[in-house]
Amino acid sequence: MPSTVLLVIDLQTGVVDGCFDVVAVLRRIARLVDRARAEGVPVVWVQDHEGFAEGTPGWELAEPLSRSEDEPLVRKHFRDSFAGTDLAEVLEGLGAEHLVVAGAQSDYCVRTTTQAAAVRGYDVTLVSDAHTTTDAEHDGVVITGEQIVAHTNMYFAGLRYPGRRFAAVKHVDVALTAEGGGCPGRIEA
Repeated sequence: MPSTVLLVIDLQTGVVDGCFDVVAVLRRIARLVDRARAEGVPVVWVQDHEGFAEGTPGWELAEPLSRSEDEPLVRKHFRDSFAGTDLAEVLEGLGAEHLVVAGAQSDYCVRTTTQAAAVRGYDVTLVSDAHTTTDAEHDGVVITGEQIVAHTNMYFAGLRYPGRRFAAVKHVDVALTAEGGGCPGRIEA
């Protein structure tokens, strides 16, 4: 049976400031974390160490989130949560095969980490209503956080790798345990 891990990325007060639909997203993630804990699914927290010094207000998890002392904390310096961290070792120690991903900065850290997880051979479920980002501007074009979230969901829903399963589903439809159906989505041969 595949082992599922809930991976929560960069939901620090300094990161989520100004993000799209942030209050509702944080509530959904808190409910998902509570479900994971109740179902015995490990929760792994990733926090941006590059932009926020540990112990400062910007480093702290945004309300209503809180990490239990027994839950792993991965400190990262890059968009890819695997790059230069012990995330791969933490996940291996938990026997992870399926990652359920929620977090902040959809267009950067969430997308890069989900892609890296796919390349590393994990089945991945992106929680489509439990990631967020700020508005962005590129080459004079303003892109809203809402558009970025929608595009990230569209991109990830179409992701394909041989023998892997990927899905982008709402928090209420996430299957955390094999009894709940495991990772929804297509499997490619």
